[in-house]
Amino acid sequence: MNIGPAGVDDIAEIAALEAEAFPLDPWSPNLLREAVGGLVPTMALLVARSSADGGAADFLGYAVVSVVDVDAELQRIAVPEERRRSGVAGALLAATHAVAGERGATRLLLEVREDNIIARTFYERHGFAELGRRPRYYRDGTTALVLSTPVTMDP
Repeated sequence: MNIGPAGVDDIAEIAALEAEAFPLDPWSPNLLREAVGGLVPTMALLVARSSADGGAADFLGYAVVSVVDVDAELQRIAVPEERRRSGVAGALLAATHAVAGERGATRLLLEVREDNIIARTFYERHGFAELGRRPRYYRDGTTALVLSTPVTMDP
């Protein structure tokens, strides 16, 4: 698996996964294009692809991290359903830690739906702890849990 910065050629696949993974609030292709193009300087989009032997590498997922001063925020992480539980999300999270650390962050924050037990379990396994709650944070009224973990280069 290779993880690196997203490029313009990745936008269609990221946008399609956005619609699948975040159907209530997907980011637009235009916002993704701005982020990939460097118009949102605090944001980094990472893409995971399979290692291809001479052929095209398969899209495995993506993550978005924003870094401002000592805080980094994992804004998005998504893996197609058929690729879940294969280590892709963990690898993307490790790459997110690396980007955050390189940019000077000391902690990584995120919001997760209170009712998303699978995601909450994943984050707990990776050292995140609850920092607070945001009632009615999501469009459908669901509470968000704010989670935090120290930035490590090898989570």
